[in-house]
Amino acid sequence: MIFFLFFLLLLGAFAGILAGLLGIGGGVILVPGLYFVFSSMQDEMGLNQAYLMHLSVGTSLAIIVPTGISSAFSHYKRGSVDFNLVKLIGFGVVIGVIIATFTAKGLSGKSMQIIFATIICLLALIMITGRSLFQHKEGYSINNIGAFIAGTIIGSISTLIGIGGATLSVPYMTMNGVPMRKAIGSASAIGVVIATFATIGFIIIGWGIKDLPPYSLGYVNLLALVCIAPISVMAAPFGARIAHKISVGRMKLVFAIFMILVAINMWRKILMGG
Repeated sequence: MIFFLFFLLLLGAFAGILAGLLGIGGGVILVPGLYFVFSSMQDEMGLNQAYLMHLSVGTSLAIIVPTGISSAFSHYKRGSVDFNLVKLIGFGVVIGVIIATFTAKGLSGKSMQIIFATIICLLALIMITGRSLFQHKEGYSINNIGAFIAGTIIGSISTLIGIGGATLSVPYMTMNGVPMRKAIGSASAIGVVIATFATIGFIIIGWGIKDLPPYSLGYVNLLALVCIAPISVMAAPFGARIAHKISVGRMKLVFAIFMILVAINMWRKILMGG
């Protein structure tokens, strides 16, 4: 149990820094991290293997809510959140979250794991090869229909893999002319919308499921939430400060390398039956 608590605190600090640095809400590290912790403590916590990935995704989304708020506020104080963009994309995001939540209800744990690994791998490739997506023009304009469609896609995919959505919303905004730091700041606010509605959804679809660990509310483990969220919230502003001191090129490089490492590790677990 000491290992369990220590790893959760470490995971929270790392996720918080990433949330502030890249506006990603920390889900990219939280889902595989929680999966590792829950699988390691499976027998002790009485967790059914079939629900392990659902629990990891649901708990990640719940943690992203306070972490994302902290990150978004830090970016807002630096003038990097465009609430018009958040509103434009946000409506589609909510629809996407609803669709994905009830899709997740019918998916097996292995299917959820494969979806996570596949999407993360594709996103990593986009980060590496799609350099033009991160080059912005003078001024930007995003139309309502395009924002709704993009928001629906972003909300759906983000909910299925337990992330705040910046891995999709940042490229979408930057290829429409939004400056990188403005895109990251706005993405952190969009992530709060995704995580809030998705958390409610995972509580609902996991309600009444047996063989979940103690202190679980549906597919959200409150013990992990309480351990990780506070330190993530404290660490997020530190990441945001770093984001405003390093170059855009370095931010892109950090983003891409991290996504690749996460994708490779998850595929390793899938292929080895972990």
